[in-house]
Amino acid sequence: MEIPPTMAAVLLTGPGDFDKLEYRTDVPVPEPAENQVLIRVRAAGVNNTDVNTRIGWYSKSVTGNTADAAALEGDGPEDGGWGGALAFPRIQGADACGEIVAVGEGVDPGRVGERVIVSTMQRHPLGDEPWITAVFGSEFDGGFAQYAVADHREAHAVDCDWTDVELASIPCAYSTAENMLHRIELGAERVLITGASGGVGSAAIQLAARRGATITAICSAGKADGVRALGADRVIDRNADLVAELGENSIDVVVDLVAGPSWGQLIRVLRIGGRYITAGAIGGPLVELDIRDLYLKDLTLKGSTYQQAGVFENLVGYIERGEIKPIIAGTYPLSEIVQAQTDFLAKRFIGKLVLVPPAD
Repeated sequence: MEIPPTMAAVLLTGPGDFDKLEYRTDVPVPEPAENQVLIRVRAAGVNNTDVNTRIGWYSKSVTGNTADAAALEGDGPEDGGWGGALAFPRIQGADACGEIVAVGEGVDPGRVGERVIVSTMQRHPLGDEPWITAVFGSEFDGGFAQYAVADHREAHAVDCDWTDVELASIPCAYSTAENMLHRIELGAERVLITGASGGVGSAAIQLAARRGATITAICSAGKADGVRALGADRVIDRNADLVAELGENSIDVVVDLVAGPSWGQLIRVLRIGGRYITAGAIGGPLVELDIRDLYLKDLTLKGSTYQQAGVFENLVGYIERGEIKPIIAGTYPLSEIVQAQTDFLAKRFIGKLVLVPPAD
């Protein structure tokens, strides 16, 4: 195919409100450097990390939840990216599904034409050293554009009958969930999943079910039936008293995406020797821990960001074998990114919202 000189893309011009998102049609198409591929993006999912990066939520100066921080007007903090300050303008988009249309030096030309999804948490070209990662659409440009470049090792070919929109719902949310379950070594145990109706939470339900876990999910009452349909054995309202509902020492593993003021209850329902893992804090990043619970119950508390080799490859296998399914709540043209993020923050859906760039 003929590659045009310019493309449609959304530029994040700085940290702050929606006015920092600039949709343009004259952005130069990137050229693949050595070991890179050029991808014609067909669909790109919307994620918490896109919103968090835009508003600067990762800054230590922000102490509130995602929704409250996103409602503030004006500029956000300059140090609000995953790794601190970002370079602007930046094309965000942690998810991307598309077709390889060109390759850089050192990449097999036979890859042109492959349909791929791109790893969100990337090790290359940083090297596969433990705990070092960069985020697609944060440290470098991502999928909110007609074209994107990625290291060829981070672009994974997928052979399935899913649509591009369905595949674009996978990279960020499902790799985050799979990484949490991998790192915490979840087996056929009692697991409690918070934020269960969101992209990562709904993914975690499916992935925990395929591991044989007994799943208790937490979400709003209006989404209980939908969450149960994903594979949850029990659903508890997010405003409920967890200790009263479940009892102390009743859960083997907590998979937490919310944190916030009720976090202490998660620790209380963990059994002696229980394990806790988190990859988000949409309810608020600051929590109170009674250290006596930690040591007297011999608990293990883990964070989860860096993804080891094999985690993303596992997802591709699950897709190709039909072991998981996409949950699409809505699609939007790329030009309507503000509406998509507005609806995303309203949290009135289960699963994923996906942006579609204009056709050539």
